[in-house]
Amino acid sequence: MGPTRRTLLTATATAAVTASTTASACAASPATPPPSPERQPQSPPSATADAPDRPATHQPPGRELRALLAEIDPDRIEATVRALASFGTRHTLSAQDDPRRGIGAARDWLQAELRRYAAGSGGRMTVALQSYVQPPANRIPTATRITNVVATLRGSVAPERVYVVSGHYDSRASDPMDAVSDAPGADDDASGVAVVLELARVMARRRPAATIVFAAVAGEEQGLYGAAHMAGRFKDDGTDVRAMFTNDIVGSPTADDGTREPGVVRLFAEGVPSSETPEEAALRRSVGGENDSATRQLARFVRDVAQNDATGMRVRVIYRRDRYRRGGDHIPFLERGFAAARFTEPAEDYAHQHQDVREEDGRRYGDLPEFCDWAYIARVARVNGAALWTLAQAPDAPRDARIVTSALTNSTELTWRRGDEPDLKGYEVVWRETTEPEWTHVVPVGDVTRHEVDLSKDNVFFGIRAVNRRGLRSPVSFPSP
Repeated sequence: MGPTRRTLLTATATAAVTASTTASACAASPATPPPSPERQPQSPPSATADAPDRPATHQPPGRELRALLAEIDPDRIEATVRALASFGTRHTLSAQDDPRRGIGAARDWLQAELRRYAAGSGGRMTVALQSYVQPPANRIPTATRITNVVATLRGSVAPERVYVVSGHYDSRASDPMDAVSDAPGADDDASGVAVVLELARVMARRRPAATIVFAAVAGEEQGLYGAAHMAGRFKDDGTDVRAMFTNDIVGSPTADDGTREPGVVRLFAEGVPSSETPEEAALRRSVGGENDSATRQLARFVRDVAQNDATGMRVRVIYRRDRYRRGGDHIPFLERGFAAARFTEPAEDYAHQHQDVREEDGRRYGDLPEFCDWAYIARVARVNGAALWTLAQAPDAPRDARIVTSALTNSTELTWRRGDEPDLKGYEVVWRETTEPEWTHVVPVGDVTRHEVDLSKDNVFFGIRAVNRRGLRSPVSFPSP
């Protein structure tokens, strides 16, 4: 008996994966960096989810990306954190008109820094203060002006497609309503703001195809107010935000017991979307895909492009919205239907976080700059930079991805809408067993908008991603019936 269509397809897929893996191995070191001698990284329960082999969708960093990441400077990151800590407190309810102390002083300094970077952008980057008055609410006893500092680097090819990276510049002491005591907020979250500023500095002189927004937001410690305002404005304006990352508590790989994981950053990624309608929930229950939200595809993409020798990091994806009893600035974006995820350090140091600045038994406590690790923050910035720059330079993820279900067959017909990028080369179909966390097979299908796979849609999960002429791939789109 000659080979069946199914065996030929399987052979093609295996060859494609092997070729991809071989090329990646030549271009970069293993995706999982060697564990720190100080501590073995904690392994998730599933060996498959954290296997050393790269996913079939892995993208090795090219020359352009490597050059960009090499410019990220730990010394500049340290300078940013120390400058923000020097304002004493950045509590949302602190002074807004004192030039040396309080959130107003921090706001003005951030605006000046971003404007300095924008001056070298050739007019592509603009900086604005995004302000509103928050009426009395939880942790806001009186009407309070909340201001986000936002730099926008306009895309040169697809400016309507937007990617957002943020950190929150407000801080707090032990009492969340204490707007007077020192609250340097070095790790939480001057570290995240330092990531944002360093990426803005490095990218301002470059020309991304899509638009990148760099945001330092306020009001996080009081209730995610600044991020909610920003996400709401994007939603009301119809802005096509394709992905959002917040960096919150990314200052140190050292836990409160002294153990360290300097090569690991966590990425929290929600599964079932917060904004899902009852109809969408019913559809998801009928066909699956609980692990295939746009945010989960975004998290897979980050691992594909940012877990390599150019960053020196392992991205530990956590299949949760956030930590227990905690929340970050990605949540208002999720609630409005945007794909969003949170970067945070591998294990927090609760002995210093949200602690009043004090000295006891010869030890200093509080969220102070001396507890930050500047090289670690720089590596987190490189992870963010790899994800953002690749997203902005790659084609958009396929729109209107569908599985045709008009007839009962043991094959699968996929359709999607062609993108309008001028350098679009074509598309790839990916699939995996329903029990696999990562895509295991990739097959190029050309510049088409329809493809039939001789595998049953009942048995595996499918996806489609776009490829441009430089070989950059989009995130995967998960097709719906």
